[in-house]
Amino acid sequence: MDDVNFAVLGTGGIGRRTLEVSQHKESLTPVVACDRHGVAVDHEGLDVDELLTATEGNIASEPQSEGETRTDGGAAAVKQTGRDEGVATSRQAEPTETPIDDVIAESEHVDAVLIALPNFEHDFIPRVADRFVEADYEGVLIDVLKRSRVIDMLNERTDSFEESGITFICGAGATPGFLTGAAALAAQSFIEIEEVEIWWGVGLKSGYEDNRGTVREDIAHLPDYDIKTARELSDEEIEEVIQKHDGVLEFHDMEHADDVLLERADICDAEDVTVGGILDVCSDEKPTTTTVRVTGRTFDGETGTNTFQLDDVTSMEANVNGPALGYLKSGVRRNRAGEYGVFGPAELMPGF
Repeated sequence: MDDVNFAVLGTGGIGRRTLEVSQHKESLTPVVACDRHGVAVDHEGLDVDELLTATEGNIASEPQSEGETRTDGGAAAVKQTGRDEGVATSRQAEPTETPIDDVIAESEHVDAVLIALPNFEHDFIPRVADRFVEADYEGVLIDVLKRSRVIDMLNERTDSFEESGITFICGAGATPGFLTGAAALAAQSFIEIEEVEIWWGVGLKSGYEDNRGTVREDIAHLPDYDIKTARELSDEEIEEVIQKHDGVLEFHDMEHADDVLLERADICDAEDVTVGGILDVCSDEKPTTTTVRVTGRTFDGETGTNTFQLDDVTSMEANVNGPALGYLKSGVRRNRAGEYGVFGPAELMPGF
């Protein structure tokens, strides 16, 4: 395929790692990146090493006022220096108070935009997409959102995406995303799916500072918490939650969009999908092996289970950002072929 120029909206843990991984992917050139204080633009390709070095331990993420868009990926800052925070410290960047508008202004030079923003309000990512529609953007939008209910909000915008020439790839990280696609492949042996079980393990010690937004979102899945209460937790309160669980958080029956994404691909009913996992923020070793189990009935009447596992040495960053960029490239192919609207990761795999 032809070269793909892309932008990263948000440079917390996911955004930073996306830029880093893209250096190892052919035909991908990052040309725009932003956080809430700065935007870096180079139509010939950003100097990713310089940008990452400039922002290392200097992520712009102080609490925002009500209604303000946060573009730091939800990470907690290690160092803050007023106006010169995050991306704004890069020699390639300019300070800004309107980062999303600045990215949209460059959209003529951008084939795809990866939205690496926290989704504490369910309609946040859809509202960001609305702004690209209003600006007459034509291209690919891709996110790594987790929550099932957000997919319906995106589906409601299908007509506007199609009219604008936007191909929106939703839930394109690890789960949903990588593991959703794995389930779609594992389902091919069967004519009827009885159950899909997704169980993940993440060790996050060395990446905790850059991924506190991810941890905060995961805490919302614990008993006694939800999106609202997790959003209101201070960093100190998050630390208390982690200490209460001895650094290891275990989740069951999570609201991850794998269920609705597999259903929209006609693989199984959403109620037949369960997602859970274990997050260890005290160790880089995975506390459990990430596994997808698909149980179904074959055409000749047998019932079996296909199992897909990730090697324990593959990191969360590799399993989120690698697939996200892969789905981004698939989205660009579809967009250039004139296929617009909303697509999930399972729809980019063999049909069931």
